Amino acid sequence: MEHTHEHHHGHHHGHPADLASLRGVYVISIALNLGFVLVEAGVGFWKGSLGLLSDAGHNLSDVFSLVLALVAFRLSTTLGSKKFTYGYRKGSVMISLLNAIILLVAVGAILVESVHKFRDPGELDGGAVAWTAGVGILVNGLTAWLLMRHQKNDINTRGAFLHMAADTLVSVGVVISGIVIALTGWSVIDPIISIVIAGVILVSTWELLSESVRMSIDAVPEGIDPDEVKEGMRAVDGVCDVHHLHIWPISTTETALTAHVVLAKDADPETVVHALKHELREAGIHHATLETEREGHPCADEEPCGCR
Repeated sequence: MEHTHEHHHGHHHGHPADLASLRGVYVISIALNLGFVLVEAGVGFWKGSLGLLSDAGHNLSDVFSLVLALVAFRLSTTLGSKKFTYGYRKGSVMISLLNAIILLVAVGAILVESVHKFRDPGELDGGAVAWTAGVGILVNGLTAWLLMRHQKNDINTRGAFLHMAADTLVSVGVVISGIVIALTGWSVIDPIISIVIAGVILVSTWELLSESVRMSIDAVPEGIDPDEVKEGMRAVDGVCDVHHLHIWPISTTETALTAHVVLAKDADPETVVHALKHELREAGIHHATLETEREGHPCADEEPCGCR
């Protein structure tokens, strides 16, 4: 039996410039939203508005979510040690799950508040609320726009993007309801819009939650088909068969694979493994551990398995 172990390590999917850009986006987003929280809380104290103070508290939770996403980003770049051979990269998956739960709690809070408003609409400080909501649209919308380009490649960035997009929707809803109430006096529009927004957030959050749960139990990451990966590996020159294939997420941005590869009897292991690593990188897998073997498999002595 011949064994050749080949390892390829890739700590990030993105280019270093993209990673530096994402780090900068997080820092700017946290500063913007923290500044907005301070302004909103100040206006709330000045106007004696409990609603504005409550919303400031909600926006502070968004700052917390952005900080969590930044921590997850840092964890996903850590190197291995003797006790933590993959570093703390798995922590980024745990944080994505926590962020999804926070979003669900936010949806629950919106629904509870909406039910309360149905029972007791109360009076709105139209001017202060509308202006603050308008600033919220700018701050949250800008933050969501900054995160949008990066959210496709990292579930934590997607979670942060959903937080900010949700808050932008809430602010838009507040402005619309304020205008409608000012023109018609129809106060019930406020909780109706809140419930619609909560439904929109819930759909996106459910996808984030389900993917976070799958990643936390080492399921194959979204967007990777194990059958396609195996067939792509089998199509490489010199490969007879692939078995004992395992694919799992190391972090929210990095996927690992281990497999046994049966080689044709005249195949050069180093050449085949190099070609396999290229194939796997194309499939989005940047950390591969491959074991090659020749004996003990039908393809070693015959070629009925498609050896080339």
